[in-house]
Formats: sequence, C-alpha cells, structure tokens
Amino acid sequence: MPIYEYECKACGHRLEKLQKVSAAPLTDCPSCDAAELTRLVSAAGFRLAGGGWYETDFKSGGKKNLAGDGSSSDGGTSKTSAESSKTASA
Repeated sequence: MPIYEYECKACGHRLEKLQKVSAAPLTDCPSCDAAELTRLVSAAGFRLAGGGWYETDFKSGGKKNLAGDGSSSDGGTSKTSAESSKTASA
C-alpha cells in the first residue's frame, strides 16, 4: 500500500496516510476539522539505479548486452573467456 501525503489548505497542516490505491482521498483535516485536505504529488519511495538491473541480472550466456550495438566499449577487440583460453594454450 502506498503512503499518500496530504496538506490542509485552511491551516497548512501536513500529514501522511497509508492507504489502498482504491481508497477515496481524505478530505477532513485532523487538526482544524475543515474539509480542505488535498493530496500532494510526491516522489516515489524507491529508485532503480545502476548499470541495468534487468539486463545484467536475468540473462545468461552471451545475451547479457542486448541493449548495446553488439560491440564492446574497447572497439570490439575483447575476447570471450573461451577465446582467451584457446589463445593462451596455443
């Protein structure tokens, strides 16, 4: 359930209320009893940040960098671990 933030236009009192998404917005101020509460728009309580949580966490094998253009950041000269071990043993 999300936490909604309210402010009374009559007295300026602010409060937070844990409510269901389907619940009707509050209208009566608990501080002054006026029917002047308005729901405020506020930032989300979480943020997805980082180098691509979906792209790197849920894919396997050579499918890990589908968002890129197919080349690596070093101009496409990097080798996979299998290629590197073949070159090292030769």
